[in-house]
Formats: sequence, structure tokens, C-alpha cells
Amino acid sequence: MDILDTIRDALLTAQDALNRFIQDPENIATIAKTAEMMRDVFEREGRIFTCGNGGSLCDAMHFAEECTGKFRDNRRPLPAIALSDAGHITCTANDFGFTEIFARPLLALGHSGDLLVALSTSGNSANVVRAAETAKSSGMQVFGLLGGDGGELKHHCDIYLIAPGDTSDRIQEIHIKVLHILIEHVERLMFPENY
Repeated sequence: MDILDTIRDALLTAQDALNRFIQDPENIATIAKTAEMMRDVFEREGRIFTCGNGGSLCDAMHFAEECTGKFRDNRRPLPAIALSDAGHITCTANDFGFTEIFARPLLALGHSGDLLVALSTSGNSANVVRAAETAKSSGMQVFGLLGGDGGELKHHCDIYLIAPGDTSDRIQEIHIKVLHILIEHVERLMFPENY
């Protein structure tokens, strides 16, 4: 197989994962329900926290900055915090273990009525599962963006989506599409004048 075939195959594999995701009407309904949940959090002056590992943390940060910045047109900033501070992560991992890196800031900053967006391509990342457990015990809601069969994390989510795909990159590509659609739909709900 030459390089052009390899590239074409990668694109077709990504297209297939997206097509499989779109074909399940429950996925579309879940995105709409989650956007409404997010809107409700913001309208109650709550906050959204995001977390994940590696590329999933980058996606979590990307979503948070689109809330505090903007997605399409200018509007007031929406309170979202990515649990990504390197100083905090290394301090907590050193003193309490890597499993606690997201749970500790949720204990410090989260309140009942806030929302955690938890990303895990396996659904079994111990630190993300622990964050979801902590969020639930603090009265927060949890939305999970998952892969595989949803893993342990799905049992700690109020609502979740499982992206199809055999590899983390294909799963993350669905996750970022969902996050972009969520922020757009939240803006459409809260700032219809921008659309």
C-alpha cells in the first residue's frame, strides 16, 4: 500500500466512524439534551469543568476556551474551567497520586448545580472516573464523552455519548465534533441574535 492509499484509507476510516455516529438518532438527541443542560447551568450562574488525559485534555481545554472566549460572534463569556493547571496536576500527583489530579480541584471549586464534562476514549481512565465520582458526590451533573463500551465512567455519568472507533484518534475526532456542536448549540440557545 503506497502513501496515497494510506492517507485515503485514514480519511475513509474517519468518515466511517462519523457516519456510524450520525446514523444513531439517540446520539443527535443526546447532543441536544446536553446543550440544554449546559445552557441551564450557565443560566443558573453555575460553571462547567472539563477534564481528560492527553489529547482528551487538549479537547477539554479547547471547549473551555470557547466558552470563556467565543465560538462564532462576540457575546458574554461563559464560565468554564479546564482542570489543566500543570502546577496543580504535578503537585497533586506527587502528594496524592495521579488518580486525584481532577478530583481535588473539583472538591475545591465545584458546587452543586455545576457540570463536569469528562472525556475518556476508553471510559476507564482512573483519574477521570474519580473526578466523576467526586462531581456526583458534590451535587454536580456529569456528561461523559467516551469510547469503547463506555467503560466504568459511563456508570458515573448523568448523560454520555460513546464515539465509535477502534483507535483513540478516531474517537477523539468524534469528541471534538461533538464539543464544537455543543458550544454552537449553547450559543444558539443563549445568544440567538448571533445566528
